[in-house]
Amino acid sequence: MIVKDRLSEAFAALADPTRRDILNRLRSGPLTVSELARNYPMSRPAVSQHVSVLEKAGLVARDRRSQWTDCSLEPASLNEAAAWIEQQRAEWNERFDFLEEHLKATRERSDDTDDERKGETRD
Repeated sequence: MIVKDRLSEAFAALADPTRRDILNRLRSGPLTVSELARNYPMSRPAVSQHVSVLEKAGLVARDRRSQWTDCSLEPASLNEAAAWIEQQRAEWNERFDFLEEHLKATRERSDDTDDERKGETRD
């Protein structure tokens, strides 16, 4: 059984370039699916499916007003994904710092050992 959490759904939705572009377009404000569809070489129902994936992931909200449905950005889910990425970045930077210290110490020990060997061969 596959359990999908909100963060996994957000990253799965962000994996598609069309959906990322839809999010970029929604940054300037709400748009209808028809307005969004004008920008893509695909049908309106196909764009609507992309919006549905974004909505399920919590990245987009739809607001129905009379015969139109506005799509708008939901920044909370993006903030959650960004926070996760930042946490990973911080942890990896810390690991790289430890690795750098370890390699530096190893090089210094190696240099000291080489110097000692050179001194022994001169005697």
